[in-house]
Amino acid sequence: MDLFDYMKEKNLKKEAPLAARLRPSSLDEIAGQEHIIGKDKMLYRAIAADRLQSVLFYGPPGTGKTTISMVIANTTKSDFRQLNATEAGKKDMEEVVKTAKENISMFGKRTVLFIDEIHRFNKGQQDYLLPFVEDGTIILIGATTENPYFEVNSALISRSLIFELKPLKKQDILQILKRALADKENGMGLYETEIAEDALCFLADMANGDARTALNALELGILSTPVSPDGKIHIDMDAAAECIQKRNVRYDKNGDNHYDVISAFIKSMRGSDPDAAIYYLARMLYAGEDIRFIARRIMICAAEDVSNADPQALIVAVSAAQAAERLGMPEARIVLAQAAAYVACAPKSNSSICAIDDALELVKKEQTADIPSYLKDSHYAGAEKLSHGIGYQYSHNFPNHYSGQPYLPEPYRDRVFYRLSDMGYEKKLKERQEYLHNTVKKEGST
Repeated sequence: MDLFDYMKEKNLKKEAPLAARLRPSSLDEIAGQEHIIGKDKMLYRAIAADRLQSVLFYGPPGTGKTTISMVIANTTKSDFRQLNATEAGKKDMEEVVKTAKENISMFGKRTVLFIDEIHRFNKGQQDYLLPFVEDGTIILIGATTENPYFEVNSALISRSLIFELKPLKKQDILQILKRALADKENGMGLYETEIAEDALCFLADMANGDARTALNALELGILSTPVSPDGKIHIDMDAAAECIQKRNVRYDKNGDNHYDVISAFIKSMRGSDPDAAIYYLARMLYAGEDIRFIARRIMICAAEDVSNADPQALIVAVSAAQAAERLGMPEARIVLAQAAAYVACAPKSNSSICAIDDALELVKKEQTADIPSYLKDSHYAGAEKLSHGIGYQYSHNFPNHYSGQPYLPEPYRDRVFYRLSDMGYEKKLKERQEYLHNTVKKEGST
């Protein structure tokens, strides 16, 4: 590198966005992702020992895929090369492979190839890499925001370790923002900035696990806010909301408002008001609430407040929870809205929760009653001597597949736990149960 190249690189770094300038240079500087780069984890040890094998980093934007790859570049003794799949072609890969072969044959040196957005490569481009990954000519590091099992060739996957990066926690992003404010060389430390604690927390929260988004907003806020008469830059909540282009919605995930909104959401579904349910859902989504938390509450409501008045409600809720987690935002908003609206419109019954709570209360307060001997397990030697299973009436041998034999322990024969309502499908179940008890049972006894 000559003087001109050195100055060019230095100026580019100086003019780069804050997120790029602040990128960690060592493993210990990385915030979050402890599940894969904690000091006791295999990936941390492999990078530290410079014994990394081919890997694929998969996760949302701004979670550290490129950062970890750049740390590897700074720590490895191998020749580190970088390509971006959005602009690189086969010729670029051929040049890397040629250099990699020379490194091995002439210097005994490994070559690490980092490919950002690897899912952008077509099948032919991915296939080209396969033999060189397989024979160790190159150590591949691929980064992708898409599920690699859908977007990367299975042969390439089988020769790589896959590490999933999670959205950063709020505390992780707060740590990154505070580092940016203090760093005078690569961060914003040369600007005398005072940012309100609630504004800083708001940026960390609204970034939704993406450190790049939070850093970009912080940099914009500092550079666009005029210096006050006291010589400092002051950033309050309004300025923070404007920089991240998101209105400040009063919603503290750890405070009363969080519980007030989720309470209103559940009660709206229970109260059969789909419009209110959708409104409170929108408030939570806009404020960055965890979609998994919302999905769990919809499932609970489907079981607790709809129950068997519409058994389909729980199926819709569970399917929506799975779909929301796989899709992520913004598409998750659609399936969550569908599930919330369905549960809100469904006929209501709390028969199931009343039944299990009554039974639990009985089990808690009274001595456990003995199970009737004819219901006990008889599939072992000696069971017959204990009279286990003797006298059991197999339901399918009787008309309507109903024997009328009692199943509750003797002391509780007259207890009723499950009281079916007249709502929706439960009405049909209730009619069937009444028919079995009042008609079939009497006919069998005569």
